[in-house]
Amino acid sequence: MLARQMVAVAVGWQMYALTGSALDLGFVGLAQFVPSFLLVLVAGHVADRFDRRRVVQACVIVEGAAALGLCIGSALGRIEPAMIYALVVVVGASRAFEMPTMQALLPAVVPESILARAIAANASAGQTAIIVGPALGGLLYVAGASVAYGASATLFLVTAIVLYFVKSRHAPRPAQAPRLSSVLDGIRFIRGHKAVLGAISLDMFAVLLGGATALLPIYARDILHTGPWGLGLLRSATAVGALGMAIWLARHPLRAHAGKRMFEAVALFGVATIVFGVSRSFALSLVALIVLGAADMVSVVVRQSLVQLQTPDHMRGRVSAVNALFIGTSNQLGEFESGLTASWLGVVPSVVAGGIGTLAIVFLWIRFFPALAATNRLDARAIDVEHATQTKTPR
Repeated sequence: MLARQMVAVAVGWQMYALTGSALDLGFVGLAQFVPSFLLVLVAGHVADRFDRRRVVQACVIVEGAAALGLCIGSALGRIEPAMIYALVVVVGASRAFEMPTMQALLPAVVPESILARAIAANASAGQTAIIVGPALGGLLYVAGASVAYGASATLFLVTAIVLYFVKSRHAPRPAQAPRLSSVLDGIRFIRGHKAVLGAISLDMFAVLLGGATALLPIYARDILHTGPWGLGLLRSATAVGALGMAIWLARHPLRAHAGKRMFEAVALFGVATIVFGVSRSFALSLVALIVLGAADMVSVVVRQSLVQLQTPDHMRGRVSAVNALFIGTSNQLGEFESGLTASWLGVVPSVVAGGIGTLAIVFLWIRFFPALAATNRLDARAIDVEHATQTKTPR
């Protein structure tokens, strides 16, 4: 994750230095998203048919090779936007396989009894990297783009070496050519398990409607009247909140009422979004973003735990792929939705409307997905309340 953040910072700065175009920066994100979107379901099939450790290892090696290519091109002074786009597409394709495989790998590494704590600890590491990585990448970029890319390539290599020593209980099934029915098994599984579908869709709509991060530059300059340093603090605030909550959940996992806690967290996410939207105080805005990040982390831990605990090991790759598709799509479309509604309604009304929409989704999802609301524990003894709920609910 450190390597990814460093590459993202270096690519963004270098692309803007080469073209001076904000649109080209947008195309960098699109170049990563398109291959991920097109390949993610096939990636789930691969995660279930092959050794997940080796799949992730191959992915980080490919990402390291792309970073090395950017390093060499920059060092020779021959880097061009087309070359950056091409290598970013390679990175996006690699991540399409890595994300669901990594999610499916974790339950085969730790006992299910501590899976929720492991997910929280994993999220803590990720959020730490999100905070530290951009600053480290920017510092190294001062010495030259090739230095930042070279350091990233080294970290990818270290990751690949460490993965070699990871022990997993997952037994790969015989490799088969991906059939459409097999690729779509993940979608069918999620549709048939209401608690999982509710958790994934609730998290997706919360991010889609309540995401205000795309508008932070406007808030920093025009509403809160701060400079680039203020924008940097605003961007890191959600990660700080998420990191703090992840550390807390790793030490104090949710013991009961996990479904209700997820609904409460998403509702708090919506309230924090509204507070941030109407705030004119820089300090209050920071607090709102910290709370927003912490609430989102509760939702992430519950969602990932439910997905992994209720999914058989032989299907975890395909189900994790669909989960990654939902969340990845919501992040990308959330930024687009924020910009579009801001252009229609204005910046503040669009953020407030997103927070209100998130609260509306919470109330609707409590009614539509009683199995999620009734979910109690997040461990190996978790009760599959979906079937119990179905037997009590009149058809």
